[in-house]
Amino acid sequence: MKRWWMLALGVNAHAGVTLGLFGLPLVMPEILRHFNVSLPVGGLIANAPAIGVMFALVAWGALADRYGERLVLGAGVGLAAASLAATAFAGSTWAVITLLALAGAAGSAAMVGGGRIVLRWFEPAERGVAMGVRQVSFTLGMAVAAFALPPMARSSGLPGVLLLCSGVSLLAAVLAALFMAEPPRTISGPGAERAGSPYRQPALWRVHATSALHVVPQVVVSTYGVDCLVRTYGWDDVAAGRLFGVAAIGGAVIRVAAGRWSDRVGLRMRPLLILTLGNLAVLALLVAGTLTATRLGVAALVLASVMTVSGNGLAYLAAGELAGPGWAGKVLGTHNTVQNTVSLAVTPVAGALIVGAGYWAGFAAGLACAVASLPVIPRRWERSRRS
Repeated sequence: MKRWWMLALGVNAHAGVTLGLFGLPLVMPEILRHFNVSLPVGGLIANAPAIGVMFALVAWGALADRYGERLVLGAGVGLAAASLAATAFAGSTWAVITLLALAGAAGSAAMVGGGRIVLRWFEPAERGVAMGVRQVSFTLGMAVAAFALPPMARSSGLPGVLLLCSGVSLLAAVLAALFMAEPPRTISGPGAERAGSPYRQPALWRVHATSALHVVPQVVVSTYGVDCLVRTYGWDDVAAGRLFGVAAIGGAVIRVAAGRWSDRVGLRMRPLLILTLGNLAVLALLVAGTLTATRLGVAALVLASVMTVSGNGLAYLAAGELAGPGWAGKVLGTHNTVQNTVSLAVTPVAGALIVGAGYWAGFAAGLACAVASLPVIPRRWERSRRS
């Protein structure tokens, strides 16, 4: 039972810091009004935490491997709370981007620590569900952000949004610092300790590459989805945010279900492949719907916000099991660094595509990357390991 309590602390830390690190695109209309900037620049501001995440994840992973989750989660998420509070009082656009990047660098500790909890506290047959629950932390944080941040933006502006994000992060940091503990024993099986660098395995590189391609449609939908509903379909800011909040709950459910599925079949990559095929269908509908500005676009946008996050936990878990506990922090840090580097690069490029050609073009770019991921998914490695 204690392992689930430890997982809950990790989920709480990651969910709490998610509001400030990844929830700001949900108030994109307020960001554009507050700074009076174009959509690509607004996208850069909203995703500025990814700049810090990109540079800090591997370092946090190394610290977690050496000192454990308690120090890493408490210190990292606490520093993120302080940076978000300071951002609320910053005046210039560049000061806001810098402080948000610092918040991302600090808060990324929760992205590494939570994954190590699954690998160090849970047996292999439970890890799919446990990692699905752990990955719920992101969608849970996004669901809370979707319901809380747009109304806060309307009533208190962007400073109110940032102070709310800071308070939630601070509470999560205190709980992790007080109650997180180390596992009582070493877990065996897939993901057990191994000698030498795990990067001798080509499969690990392919898992990283798969996630890099999958993050493109995810970041386009999550960054510009609310703005698409407001500008293309005339939705109210708050109503659009709430719709994405409901979709985030659906994303949480499908992540846990995908983890359970992977535990039952004893595989990670085969379920990921099937989910990717489902993503292709949904993204194709999204491109068609937004190109014609029909109601199909709204329905497909909601489905895409659910489906594009469905396989994250499987790839993340596969990377951790390939790494083993001694390398888990560094490898999971690298995995998330790859994702956030791609996210940071994609955000302004997709914004420029949308401004130049329309929302359908940004979503089409995501569809193309999902198609490109199909031959990259390392299915053969997993079949040989199982046999």
